[in-house]
Amino acid sequence: MGAHIRLQHVFADDRSDPLFATHLTMSQLKILLLLARHGTVAGGELARMLGVGAAALSGMIDRLVVQDLVTRTEDLNDRRVRRIGLTRAGTEVIEGIITAGVARQRELLSRLSAAELSVVAQAMELLLREAAAAATEPESPHATT
Repeated sequence: MGAHIRLQHVFADDRSDPLFATHLTMSQLKILLLLARHGTVAGGELARMLGVGAAALSGMIDRLVVQDLVTRTEDLNDRRVRRIGLTRAGTEVIEGIITAGVARQRELLSRLSAAELSVVAQAMELLLREAAAAATEPESPHATT
């Protein structure tokens, strides 16, 4: 884990540029990340995910709409519900932040031999397998890592 943490610090430098260039607040960043993960979400559901009230969420969404990062649309099944989703610009911003370290990772991987790349690929497949398995397991309140 120590090597993984050190590697994340190397990649964090690459992620900082798009993250700081956006001028997003932490709450706005959380909203964009949640929408990137869950797609278009009802306002009340998004407020629950963030742990804020509807009024607080409304103000945050207003500011993101002005920046053309999210849309607020009427739910087709219930006109009282407003659905929040990413715009193309919002998707580009959050994808840029998430994938900012990719170029650096690609450059580092290009330095490895074919045998070393095979080891890295096998390790990644193992991690992906376990991540997928963990995602399908019911959460245990007493789980330890």
